[in-house]
Amino acid sequence: MPSLLPLCATTRTASFSLDAESHHFALEHPRPWQLHDESGLVLAEGTTSRVVFTLHDLKPQTRYRLAVEGADLSFETMPESALIDITHTGASVDADDNTQSIQAAIDSLPAGGTLTIPAGTYRSGPLFLKSDMTLLLEAGACLLGHPDRSRYPVLPARHADGRVLGTWEGVAEACFASLITAIDCKNLVITGAGTIDGGGDAGDWWTWPKETRDGARRPRTLFLSNGRNLTLSGIKVRNSPSWTIHPVFCENLLAADLSIENDPLSPNTDGFNPECCRDVTLKGLHFSVGDDCIAIKAGKRDPKGGLDRSCERITIENCRMERGHGGVVIGSEMSGGVRDVMVRRCILAETDRGLRVKTRRGRGGEVANITLEDCLMDRVAMPLVINSFYFCDADGRSDYVQSRQPLEVNDATPQISGITIRNVQAKNVGVAAAAFYGLPEAPITGIVIDTYRVSYDPDALPDVPDMALDFQPMRHEGIIAEHAEFTRRAHIVLHSSDQSIAV
Repeated sequence: MPSLLPLCATTRTASFSLDAESHHFALEHPRPWQLHDESGLVLAEGTTSRVVFTLHDLKPQTRYRLAVEGADLSFETMPESALIDITHTGASVDADDNTQSIQAAIDSLPAGGTLTIPAGTYRSGPLFLKSDMTLLLEAGACLLGHPDRSRYPVLPARHADGRVLGTWEGVAEACFASLITAIDCKNLVITGAGTIDGGGDAGDWWTWPKETRDGARRPRTLFLSNGRNLTLSGIKVRNSPSWTIHPVFCENLLAADLSIENDPLSPNTDGFNPECCRDVTLKGLHFSVGDDCIAIKAGKRDPKGGLDRSCERITIENCRMERGHGGVVIGSEMSGGVRDVMVRRCILAETDRGLRVKTRRGRGGEVANITLEDCLMDRVAMPLVINSFYFCDADGRSDYVQSRQPLEVNDATPQISGITIRNVQAKNVGVAAAAFYGLPEAPITGIVIDTYRVSYDPDALPDVPDMALDFQPMRHEGIIAEHAEFTRRAHIVLHSSDQSIAV
């Protein structure tokens, strides 16, 4: 009998996983489902080809029964105090800017209410959500970011009480508000079958990736700051001006069945970047972006002041990551520490790197208890890489950062420990099966590799394993370890020819 589990139920949608323990992102064949009411009447039916899927067009505070090939699951949607359609407050597909009318609808929504965006494309500047609300994008709906930068208010680096608000690469800096901005929100839901389009391909956002203009850094598409009990489900998010979804200081966040898409040449358009967050679950997400698919961060030391909390208990399951610079990346902003990250049953295809940890002297912090298991990779040049000499920032090429001689250990020395690779297969590898570069004064400790199968891309060209000085181009290498201590190395198989792996 199939394993059918609930992930979340909102006012008008519900997401589930089907046989997640025995599959990766997709099912081996489409599986039929039926939705029944309490009396057993069939209300809807369809098929899913994905492990994680979402049902739409449900009614609030209603009990349903979902049946999939003999497995039955009863669930109830959330209650709803009010339903407001943005067109009822003046939003129109013909308007050049719907910011004022949509914000008015948000502001008027009572606690427990749902704001719905119907089918059509609605251009808007940044919108500020609030606690205890649901934003529902119906099928065919698109909330589109306005290309005019002058319509974007600037978030200051800090709140009036001194807490970090605006952030850029782990530092407190002013930044433009995002199309969806949620500050200090709890019990917030963003769901539906529609699309949030950040408008990054319009205007000039992608022409100044590392600059400041008009006193601020580029916006994200979804910026969630200091949130609690957050749910994102079903929607597509695309064309981000910079990082796509950026939760900061958030706790208890679930993202299920999202599609995150950016032009592969768009600069620094990471997919999902939890920073200084705790208890985050990403389940059934599909990524195709212009930088890292997932980047887990924890601020960095800087004279301006950085974010100052750890990022921990991050679970990533049944996701598909493709055409990004990295699949799951930790750092390089990790001064607050990153701990307890689990990545399992994921597909990584055509990313430059698979699991990547990047840090350097001066960052301090700890990366600990990182697990990658039951994952498949195809055409990932470097499936596994840990780099303690990453040459980021203005001093990244300095002797202090790049020296291969042991230096003094202090609070600016990053520590890496507890890296577990279990039951991972990678085919068409270009550079090396794995590379672990620890600091001579702070070696990587507690590496476990148990069952790792690799085959190589016969057409691969030599390349460096990661970004640091003195790394030499290589091709079809095995496991490279410098200042890295293994607890276990077992069942490692390197094939010179391609081996079939179903992805």
